[in-house]
Amino acid sequence: MLRSLAAFRLLPGLLAAVFLLSACTNPDDFDEPLPDLGDFSLGHNVVVASKMKKVAISREASAEEWETVMKAAVQERFGRYDGDKMYHLGISVEGYILAPPGIPLVLSPKSGLIINVTVWDDLAGAKINEEPKQFTVLETFSGDTLVGSGLTQTREEQMDNLARNAAKQIENWLLDNREWFGVAPGPQAGMVAPSTAPAETPEGELEAPAEAAVDTVDEVVTSEAG
Repeated sequence: MLRSLAAFRLLPGLLAAVFLLSACTNPDDFDEPLPDLGDFSLGHNVVVASKMKKVAISREASAEEWETVMKAAVQERFGRYDGDKMYHLGISVEGYILAPPGIPLVLSPKSGLIINVTVWDDLAGAKINEEPKQFTVLETFSGDTLVGSGLTQTREEQMDNLARNAAKQIENWLLDNREWFGVAPGPQAGMVAPSTAPAETPEGELEAPAEAAVDTVDEVVTSEAG
């Protein structure tokens, strides 16, 4: 109940942000050298959206759709890293607005998304950030969104735009906390690595400690979102 009330309190702030602001995040930087994230490699990519809230004027999107698009964006961005240690990302979708069509230009909102993120150290079997980091994500400013993305983009395009911006913001946050991932530069730092397509880990391929870790991550993320 407290979690649900907190999510409702977030929505007015999200609505104000999407009316007044535009995003400056660039998610299309895959042709640039990879930044140094130390020994980071992506372990489990856990996204839950079962308790998310929607701004009233928004287009509809299901929890399953948000989970799918967020997992794909996280895999695309973080699957490129090839460090020596595994870290898990637990993400909960808290709230969203997908700009609808047909609203006059002067009132046309931007699409927006609120997520909470927790990073797990696989070897330590523990969270790195005790309190989830919250992000308010806005769509990328472009010619297509200038008059309102509800008029120029499909619902799926809006979701993909937000998810990819969210993944980029998460990467920026991890880079701001570079010390979490070891002293030496990772083997991939400075290289241009292709983005990776979303992929499910084949069952039974993980070693026992990693399987135990994903159960813990999944349970905690689900609990924090509930």
